[in-house]
Amino acid sequence: LQAMSGTEEEWLSLRPREPAAWQCCGSGCKPCVFEVYEKELARWERARAKQDKSLLLGEEKESSNSELNPETFTAFSISSVEQLTEDTYQYRFELPGNSSLRLSLGQHLVLRGVANGLEVQRAYTPISPGNAEGYFEVLMKCYEAGLMSQYIKTWKKGDMVFWRGPFGGFPYRPNKHGELLMLASGTGLAPMLPILQSITGDEEDETFVTLVGCFRTFEKIYLKPLLQDLARYWNVRIFYILSQETSLGNLPWSYQENTYTGRLNEDLIKMIVNSCRRKPFVLICGSSAFSEDMNRYLKAAGIEENSYFVF
Repeated sequence: LQAMSGTEEEWLSLRPREPAAWQCCGSGCKPCVFEVYEKELARWERARAKQDKSLLLGEEKESSNSELNPETFTAFSISSVEQLTEDTYQYRFELPGNSSLRLSLGQHLVLRGVANGLEVQRAYTPISPGNAEGYFEVLMKCYEAGLMSQYIKTWKKGDMVFWRGPFGGFPYRPNKHGELLMLASGTGLAPMLPILQSITGDEEDETFVTLVGCFRTFEKIYLKPLLQDLARYWNVRIFYILSQETSLGNLPWSYQENTYTGRLNEDLIKMIVNSCRRKPFVLICGSSAFSEDMNRYLKAAGIEENSYFVF
């Protein structure tokens, strides 16, 4: 009988809260936080019309069965925290047993955090291979004034963190493209890595890859050992563009040949596109300003719009 009753005040306290505009990560997730809200609101309205609170228990908003789900947040435990640069960290999350997230290439997850009493959601792309067993890893940059960053900075080993997904991704098929040209700015490197690792891990895949990583300084290049390993493959080239380095002389000699100082501009893009061994299909990931610039430079270099994909 208890479930049937409920004052107006109780019902209003159970009404789902509409997400604020900044809670949408803007990555085109299906379902988006607003779609999840609409669904929950409809369920609340049905339950209220029938004065039956048990109808609200249809689905849990959070899950602890460690199965990733696009609609509900699932808790994962942090198993390690590694600082890569002064503001960038690599976090490893535990998966039960030897299970795997089974992500498609370049798919992202949505993280939920609370900072200053506000709920925030942001999209991040795991950098671990999609079939990694027992864990997944995420590269995260913390910004001085970022709400999510304030939350992330409090993390330590053993904390539980809520994720939902997966979303998006790049529909990659081995040997579909002659060459992939990857243009990544900072943590835009994240969706490129699983694709690159799937190519180098598949002896049948003969796709050429040219990765162009844009960072401020040599110190700020993430995951150097991993990138150096990948660059040893016969079909992989990696270039670094360092916007705040003035001279290549103080870089290790193994980097000097494939590193440029300054910004990734139209001339450099033309040179890289012309040096590709086959007609490239381009993948772009970075800030919206970076994506707009790359879009313009690629057009000038003769790359048509159906020949690139923006994460």
